Amino acid sequence: VQLQASGGGLVQAGGSLRLTCVATGSNLIANHMAWYRQTPGNERELVARITSRNNPNYADSVKGRFTISTDNANNAGNPAVYLQMHSLKPEDTGVYYCNGNLWRANTGSVDYWGQGTQVTVSS
Repeated sequence: VQLQASGGGLVQAGGSLRLTCVATGSNLIANHMAWYRQTPGNERELVARITSRNNPNYADSVKGRFTISTDNANNAGNPAVYLQMHSLKPEDTGVYYCNGNLWRANTGSVDYWGQGTQVTVSS
């Protein structure tokens, strides 16, 4: 099982980006999926999380600007999570990591991390 993240890049302040993360494998069910970010010298912090019942929660710093969503209906067995980011600020800069707590019959629930995608917001 791997989480493949994409969509990062360089954008000016006020711009938008959409991050995508897809779990590869088979017969996976997401208990929850999330996006974290990390900047040099700092710990990885939660940006947004969404549960299997599509209940999202956000870091205070991104509320009203970021939206997390899933597309499990069209990715049966391969859960996907997206992060739509609007009104980006320089302080949103960092490496964004996808996280998923995924269940499969032969492994139970396991926590997985994607490889990270760089988001850079210029002022």
